[in-house]
Amino acid sequence: MKYIFDLHKTMLDNNLILVYEGEFTQEITKSVLAMAERNMDSSGEESAVKRKVFNVMVECLQNIVKHADAVANDHSAVFMIGKQDNEYIIISGNPIMNENIDGLKAKIDQINELDKDGLKELYKNIIKNTEISDKGGAGLGFVDMARKSGNKLGYDFVALDATSSFFCLKASVERL
Repeated sequence: MKYIFDLHKTMLDNNLILVYEGEFTQEITKSVLAMAERNMDSSGEESAVKRKVFNVMVECLQNIVKHADAVANDHSAVFMIGKQDNEYIIISGNPIMNENIDGLKAKIDQINELDKDGLKELYKNIIKNTEISDKGGAGLGFVDMARKSGNKLGYDFVALDATSSFFCLKASVERL
């Protein structure tokens, strides 16, 4: 039973206000968003900050729902939101096939190299020139997260086995 206290202490030490691990469906996504919204409402967060955090959370959760790969060993996805004095940290993690890593790195690195105007142009170009993929996206999610958060996206890949990795994504939204 000590692990419960250890988990609680870890959440407090890292200022985590919401952690969810498991299956991600549209219904679960709605519930996670509602819990986070209630938490921000009860803490009296400003509406402009709530809107930005909510938008980044939606994109992050949609990324998991639409793009997490089914891998061996049944690794599930995770979503966390933490509240610091000056920012909210939104973190997600999901399994992906190693063959998808290079494309994902290139996409996020390209986004992170752009300033506000560059992101706006990239967003417009994607809308004009890209067809929606089989998984339902046109590649706008990461661009939108960077635009809404106003910050670079952090990421990492942790090897699970020879064919798959765990993709970790971090976005931060400054509090006013």
